Amino acid sequence: MPDSLPPDSVGVVTPETLHFNAPIKLTCGQALPAFDLVVETYGTLNSDASNAILICHALSGDHHAAGYHSMTDRKPGWWDSCIGPGKPIDTSRFFVVSLNNLGGCNGSTGPCSINPETGKAYGPDFPVITVQDWVQSQALLADRLGIDCWAAVVGGSLGGMQALQWSLSYPDRLRHAVVIASTPRLTAQNIAFNEVARKAIISDPEFHGGRYYDTHVIPQQGLMLARMVGHITYLSDASMGEKFGRELREQAYKFGYDAEFQVESYLRYQGERFSESFDANTYLLMTRALDYFDPAYEFDNDLAKAFGQARCEFLVLSFSTDWRFTPKRSEELVNAMIAARCRVSYAEIDAPWGHDAFLIPTPRYTDIFTSYLDRVGREVSA
Repeated sequence: MPDSLPPDSVGVVTPETLHFNAPIKLTCGQALPAFDLVVETYGTLNSDASNAILICHALSGDHHAAGYHSMTDRKPGWWDSCIGPGKPIDTSRFFVVSLNNLGGCNGSTGPCSINPETGKAYGPDFPVITVQDWVQSQALLADRLGIDCWAAVVGGSLGGMQALQWSLSYPDRLRHAVVIASTPRLTAQNIAFNEVARKAIISDPEFHGGRYYDTHVIPQQGLMLARMVGHITYLSDASMGEKFGRELREQAYKFGYDAEFQVESYLRYQGERFSESFDANTYLLMTRALDYFDPAYEFDNDLAKAFGQARCEFLVLSFSTDWRFTPKRSEELVNAMIAARCRVSYAEIDAPWGHDAFLIPTPRYTDIFTSYLDRVGREVSA
């Protein structure tokens, strides 16, 4: 961390835990009697609360989207490249809200939280969460913050699904939805990847049916494998080849099964880091929420009919080498919006980094993102 902060940083930020006393009824039929959401905010809310932007995080994200938690932090928030003064999500114009979703493991109520009925961690008893549930809790958060209508709801990957759901669940409470590297539903292949990841966790001897908190262990090997599988899908073949190729860690084959290639060492490192910071039960919840998301499901599988109730304007962005959520999936989404007479702008961005490209500020991506949100900002100040 440098002695001084970059001029386009939101600076040192402090998360806040907001408690909600009222029960929240979930899609699965269960309810939570009360819940907490951990939130960070950047910028200043204007007098009529019209300049607020909601940031929805992806599977392994959380509330810390921008800035630093202290002057000794080595890394800023996960989307710091896009949030801050003069950046696409310009905090000199917008009041930006980022939260850790319900069911998360970074302070919001989730499987690690204490179940008031038992006095122990919820663990596997925590209800299965859907994207609709997250959006419902975010609407309650907006109420708490005095925000009747978001200037924009923005998200990449699983966050993009939340932005889409906002346009359907609360069509009059957002003016723009920015949907990046996302999809209207998972393909069978994507569901299969999620199942392999879940099976790796559940099969770990230290999983203990999800009650590993009671024995003070974690299913580390399962989490490592789940993250390794997921990480492979986030990168493109070209980006992995460019970064690692077939380089060996040493100069000769060892004729064994330790990590001999650089890419093997990288994946193991990523898996180990992830297993130390992310909760296994939360990973199960998040991947199942991905599986269940399908706005067309309740509309006779007609995606255009689902978007018939949307009122906001959309920006949809995809990336050429994203094989997890391919541009074809974004085009399907855009075609349904056009059929529903929604106002939508779309761009496919040529980028070599696969699904992770939404986190990397390439020039064309940044230009399009900035231009669109500049228009949103002009609407706010008009």
